[in-house]
Amino acid sequence: MGGSPLTIRVLEIEAFERPVPFRFAFRFGAARVDRANQAFVRVRISDGSGREATGWSAEMLMPKWFDKNPDLTPEHNADQLRGSLRLAMETIKAAGAATAFGLHAVSEPEHHSACARVGLNGLIASFGLALVDRAIIDALGRLEDVPALTLVRENRLGITSATARDLADFDFASFLSRLAIPDHIHVRHTVGLGDALDRQDRDGDGLGDGLPETLEEVIAAYGHQFFKLKLSGAIDADIARLERIVSIIEVRVPHYRATLDGNEQFEDESHVLAFLDAFESAPGLRLLGERLLFLEQPIARAKALSAPVERIAQRVSLEIDESDADMDAFLRARHLGYRGISSKSCKGFYRALLNRARIARWNADTPDKPFFMSAEDLTMQSGIALQQDLVLAGLVGADHVERNGHHFVDGMPNAPKAEQDAFLAAHGDLYASTLGRTRLKIEKGRVALASVASAPGLGALVAPDRAAMSALKLEETHEP
Repeated sequence: MGGSPLTIRVLEIEAFERPVPFRFAFRFGAARVDRANQAFVRVRISDGSGREATGWSAEMLMPKWFDKNPDLTPEHNADQLRGSLRLAMETIKAAGAATAFGLHAVSEPEHHSACARVGLNGLIASFGLALVDRAIIDALGRLEDVPALTLVRENRLGITSATARDLADFDFASFLSRLAIPDHIHVRHTVGLGDALDRQDRDGDGLGDGLPETLEEVIAAYGHQFFKLKLSGAIDADIARLERIVSIIEVRVPHYRATLDGNEQFEDESHVLAFLDAFESAPGLRLLGERLLFLEQPIARAKALSAPVERIAQRVSLEIDESDADMDAFLRARHLGYRGISSKSCKGFYRALLNRARIARWNADTPDKPFFMSAEDLTMQSGIALQQDLVLAGLVGADHVERNGHHFVDGMPNAPKAEQDAFLAAHGDLYASTLGRTRLKIEKGRVALASVASAPGLGALVAPDRAAMSALKLEETHEP
């Protein structure tokens, strides 16, 4: 039986964090990150009739992606994200009573303005509100005892065009009712600039933890069919590394597909065109060219939306990622020649669904040149964060999702054994116990979504252990 959107109020909101040790460092373009904390949000809501429920969300406080200013330390980057979360919590608590989406819609402009006043960019602002939104969605699903899929398909969240005025006459009821979550989704493995490709890249005997370290070992262990290949912007080095990568993939994965990620490492359109000239003329990359799905955000965000990219778009499908800092970014990108946009939980559950609605509308008008949405996130960690993002990836219709957190992190470190065991027991299709740890279960390059799709709330039957966290540092954000 369907339901109408509930008017709810946030009664309580708390934030926590705990460290996540890495096996080896993440790379974001030129930046290297070897440690970070994970943030957790817990909210308690009421529908005004005496019913209450609690919801959770989680996200890495990951340095060097939201703000790539080289003058900022990783700890300052983390403080920026904490500051965004602090401001989002304050804004939501003051928002009064509304539908779940209504709370978001009334808070979004005020929150982004508050962040801008203290020097936090749009991506950082999106982070804080996205975390709070997801915790509220989780609480609403638990209150109604239905999964997020039902909340979305029946629009019990109350989604409207309030934050996307170009969709004012869009049929949300019809669009949302058709969304679905598949039983499985492919994992797209990212090959970073510093990642070991084969044994000659390993340091000595390696980590010795029983988990794969090189690209060769990853393919053997998980059976990936999809890959994301990072670029540095140094054209000759990029071509040489891509040739090494595909020489490994193509003998092991005959029918692979791949994406390229420019990670803002290219100065302008001419720089990207020079790379494409070299790429298309390299004999060793012919098959990669045939299997290539799209190129993600090659141009730095300061310039990416300042000039047309039609010459690139004529040769490869082009997507924005870091430039997606607000609800109107995709509109601006579309007029410049971009065809795609990324879905990431850290940018917003509602933003992803609304941009997916735009794609549905635009593709009905121009089916010969389709717009698209991909599912991305390099650092997502097992537990609440991973499962909520998998729900979103399924809802937006992604066939594959970037997922590397399980590769850089050993299981669920610093989560108590009881918490790990609880996730394993509740979501045995998604996790397995190996070498004494609860770890993501990837089989034939895919992960299972059945238990996350059916869980009341937003993807997880288990709440994390509050006692195993510290209170989030919520000091005022300041400029360095």
